[in-house]
Amino acid sequence: MDSNHLGTILKQQRISLSLTLQELAGKSGVSASHLGRIERGERFPSAHILQKIAKPLGFEEDELFTLAGYLSPQSPVIAEKTAPYGSDRLDPYVARVLAQEPLEIQRAVIGILTILKGIAKGLSKESR
Repeated sequence: MDSNHLGTILKQQRISLSLTLQELAGKSGVSASHLGRIERGERFPSAHILQKIAKPLGFEEDELFTLAGYLSPQSPVIAEKTAPYGSDRLDPYVARVLAQEPLEIQRAVIGILTILKGIAKGLSKESR
């Protein structure tokens, strides 16, 4: 996803919650100027920033990771079969560790996980 589109979504969500940039900054710990640059599409948020702003904006972390392109969208059926206990959330430990890595590493790891899920999905179809 391009940064303009993601920034627009984040801004619309913030406005729909009647939050100013300063209020979101206070709740998330991300500076208002950085949030403004993200909303204007001048910066693309890292996974770490997405984690910080998810809850104050009313998103699940994995929703924002998917919107940002860190995770590929999954159908609910696939998510139920591949995730533990029917949850399609990214494991909080994995999200925390991944958020500390540079953007290139985050994207590579998410890409590898997506490939592995695809392989697992293909193997489960073969065994039916």
